[in-house]
This record gives sequence, C-alpha cells and structure tokens, in this order.
Amino acid sequence: MARGGVFRAGAALSLALLAAGCADTGTDTGTDAGTAAPATATSGAARAPSPTPPEDLCARLVTHWAREVLDTGTYGDYQSMGLSNGQYEILREVVDAARAERGRHGGAAADELIRRRAREGCVDWYRTGGPSGGPWQ
Repeated sequence: MARGGVFRAGAALSLALLAAGCADTGTDTGTDAGTAAPATATSGAARAPSPTPPEDLCARLVTHWAREVLDTGTYGDYQSMGLSNGQYEILREVVDAARAERGRHGGAAADELIRRRAREGCVDWYRTGGPSGGPWQ
C-alpha cells in the first residue's frame, strides 16, 4: 500500500477508535405504545455506557501508530494520524525506544515495550492535564 494510503487508512482507524470510545448503546427502554418504561432492577435495562478515559484512547492510538511506524520506518503528519501534538511526541519517544529494543531483544520485546511505554506516556500526559494551549497540543 502506498505511504499516503497507509496514513489515510490510519486516520480512519484513529477516528473509529475515538468513536468506539464515545459510542452510545442505543438501548430502547420504550414500550410498544412509544412511552418510556420505568427502569427497575428487574427490568434488565442496560446501564449507560461509561466514557473511555482519554488516556486509554491515547494509549490505543499511540500503540497502533508506534507499531505502524516501526514496521514501515516512516512517520506521517500527526494530524493525518489523528494525534495531537502531545500524543505525537509520546509516539516519537516510544518508537525510538522500540527500535533500540527490537535491535537488542527482537520484535516481541519491542512490541511489549510499545504497549507499556505508550500507556505510561499517555497516563502521565493526562495526569498533568493533557492538551493545553490550543487544540493542536
């Protein structure tokens, strides 16, 4: 697949992951007459979904892109990847560490490092407030 195609497909994946984290269950609690049925413990009504924490979405995106960059050797524009500037910085740090790890201990070790470092970087970034100073950060 051409480089542009990989990153367009990745941007679509990024949007899909974001949408999956924000998806509504669409549970219908109405009756046949169209009036709302009261929710009770025995009615089996589904609980409202809890939103996916931003650090989890960040870790999913950074992990995906780190594996992609490690495999292809090329970075794309952070916006086409669906990343913020801060997430892109985490990605670059993770990929640098994963390249070194792959050279020393192989692909499985690099993959584990990617998963762990992406999670740590995103948790740390959102612990300190995440994006600030503009939507691109």
